[in-house]
Amino acid sequence: MVDQGRTRELPIEQEMKDSYLSYAMSVIISRALPDIRDGLKPSQRRILVAMNDLALTPRAHFRKCAKICGDTSGNYHPHGEEVVYPTLVRMAQDFNMRYPLIEGQGNFGSIDGDPPAAMRYTEARMRSFAVEMLEDLKLDTVDFVPNYDETREEPVVLPSRFPNLLVNGASGIAVGMATSVPPHNLREVADAIIKVIENPDVSVDELIDTVPGPDFPTGGIVCAKELKEAYRTGRGQATVRGVALPEENPRTGRKSVIISEIPFQITKTRIIERIAELVKNDVIKGVSDVRDESDRDGMRLVVELKRGEDEKTVINQLYKHTPLQDTFSIIMIALVDGRPKTLNLKELINEFINHRVIVITRRTQYLLDKAQERKHIVDGLVIAVENIDKVIKIIRTSQTTQEAAKRLTDEFKLTKAQADAILAMQLSRLVGLERDKLQSERKELLEKIKDCWLILTDRNRVLDIIREDTHELKDKYGDTRKTKVVDTFEDITEEKLIAEESVVVAVSHQGYIKQSPLFLYRRQQRGGKGVTAADIKEEDFAEHIFIASTHDYILFFTDAGKAYWLKVYDIPRLGRVSRGRAIVNMLEIPKEESITSMIPVRNFDDRFLFLASQRGMVKKTILSAYGRPKKGGIIAINLQKGDKLIGAAITHGNDHIVLGTENGFAIRFEERDARPMGRATRGVRGIRLRKGDRVKSLILTAPDATLLSVCENGFGKRTEFHEYRIQTRGGMGIINIKTSKRNGKVVGLMPVHQDDEVVLITVQGKMIRIQAQPIRLTSRNTQGVVLIKLEPGDKIGSIARIAKEEVEKEKELRAKSQEQETEPMPAPEVSEEEEEEEQTDQESQNSSKEDEE
Repeated sequence: MVDQGRTRELPIEQEMKDSYLSYAMSVIISRALPDIRDGLKPSQRRILVAMNDLALTPRAHFRKCAKICGDTSGNYHPHGEEVVYPTLVRMAQDFNMRYPLIEGQGNFGSIDGDPPAAMRYTEARMRSFAVEMLEDLKLDTVDFVPNYDETREEPVVLPSRFPNLLVNGASGIAVGMATSVPPHNLREVADAIIKVIENPDVSVDELIDTVPGPDFPTGGIVCAKELKEAYRTGRGQATVRGVALPEENPRTGRKSVIISEIPFQITKTRIIERIAELVKNDVIKGVSDVRDESDRDGMRLVVELKRGEDEKTVINQLYKHTPLQDTFSIIMIALVDGRPKTLNLKELINEFINHRVIVITRRTQYLLDKAQERKHIVDGLVIAVENIDKVIKIIRTSQTTQEAAKRLTDEFKLTKAQADAILAMQLSRLVGLERDKLQSERKELLEKIKDCWLILTDRNRVLDIIREDTHELKDKYGDTRKTKVVDTFEDITEEKLIAEESVVVAVSHQGYIKQSPLFLYRRQQRGGKGVTAADIKEEDFAEHIFIASTHDYILFFTDAGKAYWLKVYDIPRLGRVSRGRAIVNMLEIPKEESITSMIPVRNFDDRFLFLASQRGMVKKTILSAYGRPKKGGIIAINLQKGDKLIGAAITHGNDHIVLGTENGFAIRFEERDARPMGRATRGVRGIRLRKGDRVKSLILTAPDATLLSVCENGFGKRTEFHEYRIQTRGGMGIINIKTSKRNGKVVGLMPVHQDDEVVLITVQGKMIRIQAQPIRLTSRNTQGVVLIKLEPGDKIGSIARIAKEEVEKEKELRAKSQEQETEPMPAPEVSEEEEEEEQTDQESQNSSKEDEE
């Protein structure tokens, strides 16, 4: 460092620290952070001052932005016009400013992210909000400092009757800190200011009731739950969502999601590009097209859905994966007395009120000084008018103006200013009417002086003026809120990203699982040959098949008496002929265990889970005990050695239980015969088995339903439940179906209604879906009729029921599907062999006299 011709050494570390600190403070104070009083950065303030110099009021003609930027850069902000213009543009954009301070004419950019036209093409003038901020600027309300070249002066801050920082917010990145103040609604801010004036001890929480949240210029929905902490501390965040609503085309019936509002500072283009990317990558599968139909009347993004897609699910996917839901950081930092400070909501309001108190006090003092100065002159004029003859004589006999002034001063005890005013007085002021005007003006000045003194000596009068100004702003410029505030957003869990629909869940004998859309399984007539249900390998077959909602839980029960847990939407969705995925890759089931029963469950509540084992043991446990299975499974029932769990059902405490055996016997007893037990218990005896027999099915009776029994050779029958008398738990049961070599062992039992449908899966992978109503209704001691014609060596592996409600859902899906569905196969003619089999069943039914043991 050179000092008076000598070199002085300085530590480089210290010099860099000092230089960087100077640079940081310059950025913080002179560039990035807004002043707490007017909410403006220096560049914004200088633009408004330059426009005020050009008299670009709301009623003035527009001027070229190049002229405005040139004056701003040349007079106040010497950083170039190209730097000033973007700031001017932003102050005119109604999608960036809640209450724009500048009115633009020409292309000022768009919410799509389009840039504005060059400054030589655009024009601008101030809006009324800016005029409110500049009001009283010339009344000594704020301090002025020399501009950069000291050729003129510029205000340090604007008087700002308009609470700009609170309603328009601010954003900026300084060195080591940043500010992000959200915009708010003017009416709400005005009410909050008035509330603080009337009750200085009001709490932040009470102010939050008045200002519930930000009011963004682009609308949207904001979550109030996160805002309270931000308003209390000055730091936080707000989750903002766009408005996306479903819409159906009345002509085509196609459904769409209409986006009419988007989060603040997010462009439409960004949202459209993100949706297209997600659709391309199969993250969002239900969208067929995205287009922008926005016009001068408002925003309208159309997300067209594929047929059959759930619009609520697509909306959740849009919120989860696209900028349609965004987080707005709230960092309420502003310059207070030239230093950055983090403020809460009440402190922001108090600082604005304090600024207005200073402005009004300085304005009042300025007006008082001017009134007193004018009164002094008027007093002299009154004296001169009352003594006009002497005044005229003195003036006529004086040789010079200075002599006349001195003689007037000496004669009437006037000041030099009064004497000069008398000498400058026109002759027209001598008439009587003018004399009355002087007296009236003097009276008005006295009243004004008195009023100014009252304001200066009473702070409450100043606060009253602020309250009146705030009421006036509210009535003049207040508008309705654009952003909707809700208490909380429902969490978008993985489940909400999956459309809720009925699906077929199938599990093969060797442990492969899949889910398939219900409408893939077309209906056929009884006696058909079926269609291929799965591409299974040799000796494997679909052992379990049932209908569930994609939002259901699946409770898996193994033959070892353990329970496992899985969501339906976690099961891979595959086609009808696909093999599926190995359950061992999804659940930690030991190799020695096999799944024997699965139950779809929506809620784990106070219902009961009823279990039955192969040896006839049963157990009842409250369902909530199974709501949190461990990864490796939990104990569902303790089994004796050699016993296996064969079935599970959800009961309500007063159901009737039916246990069906492989050799065609069944027992019906009341559920209350089995008392509730814990999970890890053995249970009690449900049925006493005959030698060589074992329990095959556990079912519940149902009103207006019949009991369907299906045998392994493709035979089945329906029987009324009233034919099964209620017995005591633990009995040997009665005949359910007559088993023989022709129809084979019993595969399963299930209750069915007239409108239900039945799905049969064979061990060779064939499947048939038939209506329950055509299946013959017979008594217990019969062999049944042919349900499916089996290939040689094939047998029935499992059965499932499709309830009426699921059938109706499928019809709706079919009506909306674009796929061409195959026509139902015609009913086959009944062969002579089948007629003979049915006749044999009837004869067996008539000849049976004793069916109980």
